[in-house]
Amino acid sequence: MAENLIQSYPENGVLKNPALPIVDQFGRSFTYLRIALNEQCNLRCIYCMPEEGIDFRTEDKLLTTDEICRFIEILSKMGISKIRFTGGEPLLRTDLSQLIHFANELDGVESIHLTTNGILLAKNINILKDAGLTGINISLDTLNAKKFKIITRREGLDLVLNGLEKAIKSGFHSVKVNVVAMRDFNNDELLDFIELTKNYNVTVRFIELMPFDSHQIWKTGKFYGADQIVSDLEKQVKKLIPIDGSKTEHYVFQVNDYEGKVAVIPAYSRSLCGECNRIRITADGKLLNCLYSQGETNLRDLMRSGATNEEIQIEIQQTMWNKLEDGWEAQHLGKDHRESMTQIGG
Repeated sequence: MAENLIQSYPENGVLKNPALPIVDQFGRSFTYLRIALNEQCNLRCIYCMPEEGIDFRTEDKLLTTDEICRFIEILSKMGISKIRFTGGEPLLRTDLSQLIHFANELDGVESIHLTTNGILLAKNINILKDAGLTGINISLDTLNAKKFKIITRREGLDLVLNGLEKAIKSGFHSVKVNVVAMRDFNNDELLDFIELTKNYNVTVRFIELMPFDSHQIWKTGKFYGADQIVSDLEKQVKKLIPIDGSKTEHYVFQVNDYEGKVAVIPAYSRSLCGECNRIRITADGKLLNCLYSQGETNLRDLMRSGATNEEIQIEIQQTMWNKLEDGWEAQHLGKDHRESMTQIGG
């Protein structure tokens, strides 16, 4: 379908028809929006930002509730069917349930997901469920309390595990645990995490470390590549059965006869770029057509300058049309750079 749509675009890539779905010049179509609700977080993970935090943008620079709703509505009319709210820590925003409810009422939106560190999840689980949330990803890099404090520089493992338990019992369509895998840090916990999939329909996802940590631990020998993770899983697990997963879950397995799944995501190796279907909007309203993009499109200021929905749609189409072939090209082209994952949206 995307290949046919490409023929509708001018050869020079200048787009003038807001009714067209979102595609790029390589035939990829984009149906998945990841929108960050804030930069603030109640943890200070060593692969994300320093203990003292970063220079967070002021409130007036961040998208308001109405602006987020407008973006969601615009994109839902452009073929976006899946929405994920990220941060920072999105549960720190008091309007989260309002945003979920709004998205849930839009035609074309089929699923609404949340990525959270889980600290505040348990006490908000019923609110999220009632608002119409369909899936939850919980970032959790260790099941050891001492390691948790080292990684996050905070207490709270018990709160996260309680939130995970409640999410499972609340019957969400999708519950996933995101584990940033680090050599000589948590690579000895592969089997412990896999055990979470034994009795529950949970997907545990081991994710490569990425260079968005404000220069803390990147290139310190902690990188643990996807191929090595898979190799170690094959050595440690008796029965590892390849199965299907999402577009980002490049390697997906079922262990033995366990209920859930195990996935490995080559987030830094970038062997999944050809399957990309994502649009990213940061908390301050910048559109990134790639996680590693060095350039940004300022949709916030475009909206605040009085642009029409059609003008915003065309800007989105143009930015995504110009998406580079993979994340390696994107990383080396441009001058803008966000040093912390909390500035991008997890």
